[in-house]
Amino acid sequence: QQKAKKSTRMSSSSAAPIDRATEYARAVVGGQIVAGPHVRNACQRHLDDLVFGYERGLSYDVAAAEHVWRFFEGVFRLSEGQFEGLPFRLHPSQAFILGCLFGWKRADGTRRFRRAYIEQGKGNGKSPLAGGIGLYGLTADDEAGAQIYAAAAKKEQAGILFQDACKMVRQSPALTKKLQFSGGMGREFNIAHHQSQSFFRPISKDAGKTGSGPRPHFALCDEVHEHPDRSVMEILERGFKFRRQPLLLMITNSGSDRQSVCWEEHEHAVRVAAGTRTPDEAFTYVGEALDDTTFSFVCALDPGDDPLEDPSCWVKANPLLGVTITEEYLADVVKQAKALPGKLNGILRLHFCTWTDAEEAWMSRSALEAVLDDFDPAVHVGRSMYAGLDLSATRDLTAAAYVVQTGFAHVQRPDGTSAVLPTYDAWIDAWTPADTLSERALTDGAPYDVWAGQGWLKLVPGPIVRYDYVAAHLAGLIAEGFAIEGLAYDSYAFQRLFMPELDAVGVTVPVVSHPQGGKRKSAESELWMPGSKRALESLILEGRIRLQRNPVLVSAMMSAAIEPDPLDNTSFSKRRATNRIDALIALTMAVGLATQHEGAERSIYESPEAYENVYGSAAADS
Repeated sequence: QQKAKKSTRMSSSSAAPIDRATEYARAVVGGQIVAGPHVRNACQRHLDDLVFGYERGLSYDVAAAEHVWRFFEGVFRLSEGQFEGLPFRLHPSQAFILGCLFGWKRADGTRRFRRAYIEQGKGNGKSPLAGGIGLYGLTADDEAGAQIYAAAAKKEQAGILFQDACKMVRQSPALTKKLQFSGGMGREFNIAHHQSQSFFRPISKDAGKTGSGPRPHFALCDEVHEHPDRSVMEILERGFKFRRQPLLLMITNSGSDRQSVCWEEHEHAVRVAAGTRTPDEAFTYVGEALDDTTFSFVCALDPGDDPLEDPSCWVKANPLLGVTITEEYLADVVKQAKALPGKLNGILRLHFCTWTDAEEAWMSRSALEAVLDDFDPAVHVGRSMYAGLDLSATRDLTAAAYVVQTGFAHVQRPDGTSAVLPTYDAWIDAWTPADTLSERALTDGAPYDVWAGQGWLKLVPGPIVRYDYVAAHLAGLIAEGFAIEGLAYDSYAFQRLFMPELDAVGVTVPVVSHPQGGKRKSAESELWMPGSKRALESLILEGRIRLQRNPVLVSAMMSAAIEPDPLDNTSFSKRRATNRIDALIALTMAVGLATQHEGAERSIYESPEAYENVYGSAAADS
């Protein structure tokens, strides 16, 4: 029976009523409209539910969707700039959002979606759309005593969305006859619809201090990435019990904190759009949706997209590209990101829907690309090398890095003097549990399965990383002829759990503790993360290190966030990193250990001439 349903899926879908939401969904899934992975999933979810939704009591009411489309385009006028006074013409993506929110119904006839999460690039009309939804709920949704709230963490932020709604009212002759403002022009604090005894007003975190809680019909939460906690949304959602079909609408740019309420909602929305589909069967219906009450429209780039080099992917994060935001504007923004690394992460976050846990980039992509290479580590068999090992937690990534000194290079210093300094090659290995690979790929938003298939990520059988596999790999390197002169390690689990595994395979390399924070250096070696991080930065910026091109390492380096201590020493922060940075931590420790063993060369050969006097002109040229 299930096979029969699948085989008739397209014919059944084609018999569904033709409407703007379904037309958009078909165009996205069919590739006629370019969209990111989560929007593609949201569209496929809509098409799936047109066929299978009745099994869960769901139905799609085209007339209800058409009612809200006609209201938007027949009643609203836009305000400010080039759009001043123009009718609100819905973009196909906006028609899809509205059609889904107001067209999908439950078996009892009430609306299906009670929560909606919309994440788009800056300048794609989120606030006017949300303000229009609020005004629709106030005046045209047949809800007596409707309470509509524009909510935010701060009063000023809540006022921005509310003011957008106020301006739309003043531009609309139909609405100005029905609605009354409280407060002067630009200082409004309430919109009243006396006929239905309803109101629309801003609300912020201090609402929790009031005596009676709000009873929202619609709650419009703006800039969710700026909410420090769930307090505002929880206050509003508690009042939903008084309503038949309430709506919590969350709109936001991408955020910069993976510990935030916004990240939780983002991740939930991504899973909702994907349903129970597997990553390699993104558009195959295999079961019920994860959450039938939440609507998801999360704009994002695909893995491998580079918005700094490929303008064709911009529309995935900016569905209104060419309407409310121009290619010329984004091109200028990209130029800033390339020229000013400090702006990179903010631009990626605001304009290209890329989650970063640092407002400022640790290292620019151009600087990293300049030192990436596809060399084979086997060329260094027989040469001395230094290693770093980050065991991390047993369910995460475990990484080892290796650094080999390859020669010397002339380096021009900022003061105009030159020096001959050592150069290095470096590469990494990484391990992850095989049993939880797909689950963590979805949770972390990283293509672990792809990396494993390409050989960049080693799979360890079972649900955890077994340290005996890592120890056996190091023993194998030594057997191949790699000369490990030292191993820097993070204190986590090393002495208690990993050293016995090294002993079991007969590895006796010197090991050196490498503290991760900036509070203290290792008593035995003077190693610490702030110093090793500075050493790695210098090697990259001076072009004195060659890194094997490995997507696990590249992802870690481009995801890095730093944190200062009270003395302004900076270290990498795993807590705030966008993706796993274990490979970067291992590399940094290995670099710290290797550069500590540069020895006399770094201090003696301060000029090309000094190096030539000792090693000869041929060696200096080399």
